[in-house]
Amino acid sequence: MPEVTAEQVQRGRGPDPSTLARRKHVSREVKSVRERLTSSTGLERAFDNELLRVFAQYRLSGAVGTLVLVLGIAAAACLWLPSGRVALWSGSVLASTLLIVALSRRYLSKAPNEVRLKRWRRLFAVGEGLHGLSWALLLLLFAPVDATGAKVFATTALLIVSALTVMLSATIPIAVYAGLTPIIVGIMAFFWERRDMDSVTMALMAASAQLFFIFLANRLYSSSVASIGFRAEKDALIAELETANANSDEARRKAEEANLAKSRFLATMSHELRTPLNAILGFSEVMKNEIFGTHANAAYKEYSADIHGSGQHLLNLINEILDLSRIEAGKYELNEEALSLAGIADDCQHMLALRAKAKGQTVKALAEPDLPRVWADERAIRQVVLNVLSNAIKFTPQGGEITIKVGWTKAGGQYVSITDTGPGIPENEIPIVMQSFGRGSLAIKTAEQGSGLGLPIVKGLIDLHGGGFQLKSKPRAGTEVTITLPAERVMDALPALPEPKTRAA
Repeated sequence: MPEVTAEQVQRGRGPDPSTLARRKHVSREVKSVRERLTSSTGLERAFDNELLRVFAQYRLSGAVGTLVLVLGIAAAACLWLPSGRVALWSGSVLASTLLIVALSRRYLSKAPNEVRLKRWRRLFAVGEGLHGLSWALLLLLFAPVDATGAKVFATTALLIVSALTVMLSATIPIAVYAGLTPIIVGIMAFFWERRDMDSVTMALMAASAQLFFIFLANRLYSSSVASIGFRAEKDALIAELETANANSDEARRKAEEANLAKSRFLATMSHELRTPLNAILGFSEVMKNEIFGTHANAAYKEYSADIHGSGQHLLNLINEILDLSRIEAGKYELNEEALSLAGIADDCQHMLALRAKAKGQTVKALAEPDLPRVWADERAIRQVVLNVLSNAIKFTPQGGEITIKVGWTKAGGQYVSITDTGPGIPENEIPIVMQSFGRGSLAIKTAEQGSGLGLPIVKGLIDLHGGGFQLKSKPRAGTEVTITLPAERVMDALPALPEPKTRAA
């Protein structure tokens, strides 16, 4: 069996699912072979136990039918035989039936692990042998009777008993043979010296019927084994599914706890870092602007600007971490109001116009006319547009073009689409950039500043509004990001508030 390699351990992962599946299969096969080797029938112990249990249950449920059959045959036999002999015979049959019933009850009362299978199989075979012998005594009673129909009645009665034995005892072949052997021997002895046509015909019919019963017993046994096997496989699959479900629930619970702990840690550390950071930003800005006088060395002013820029970048990162932590923890509260989606897109364009102009980029804004206001959180929507637009400016090369579109969706909502002519994102990297702290290969190669939290925050804020987020990109074909708000947030779609009723003076 394949083992976990040292490299897998070092990488912090276990064997692949196919290896685990092979191990389970091999373990199951080894257990099955071990049980078959210790079984006298070549089956697993659980199968042997189940077959004996089915036999005992069938015999208990068929006891009433056997009693009725004995009484019926005994009543009919009184037409040819003295009632005393019939009563003695029927008593022996009932005694053997009660013996099997008692054995069956005792077997079913025992725990499966306390049962000695070989011993109980022999006991049931002996019980069936005595039962068949008691029925075969009926032929001994009818042997001296030459009345018309007597031998037909006796033979038919024993064939019915043979069929009943096969049906009730099929799960233990040795018990079937033990029950049929006395009846077969009795019928052979009954017709041994009879040479008339009726006797020969009855003997051949009885022999054919017994052969058929033996064949039927083997088929029923095979069907029982197959049925128990299918049921065992179903139970094993259900057990595996329940185990997998329990493991999945436990893993999900641990993941949720780890995610919550991570969010709490990030939120706590972010708050702790902002206090000294405010001092760093304030003092570095004072030093950068030379408020208390010029620096003796010009390099100090440059260092102060670097400190202030790095602190500002760290502050933005902390704010993004706080926003993402609140979104993931479900603590981000929307302060909703009526706002213009086109107006917010226009404001964001003006805020980032200097950055775009510094790179020689062209920013176009297209908005459908007469767009109604939407009901949303202005700060959140503004942050969404700023994050997407700043990404487009950041990754679009010199002289590129960025287009901002605002309009209606097919479902009656509104959308903001930002398209750039940048290098694009490979399809296999789109899931990476959508993850927290995920960065594409382009951002890594160009060493662009960024935390990898912009797009996850955008998607989280849009999800809070019940909207949609879509990113389309291909290498050398640019990137298009579309955010949508549902029709329920469009002001024209909102129902009017009922006017308060005025009381009559």
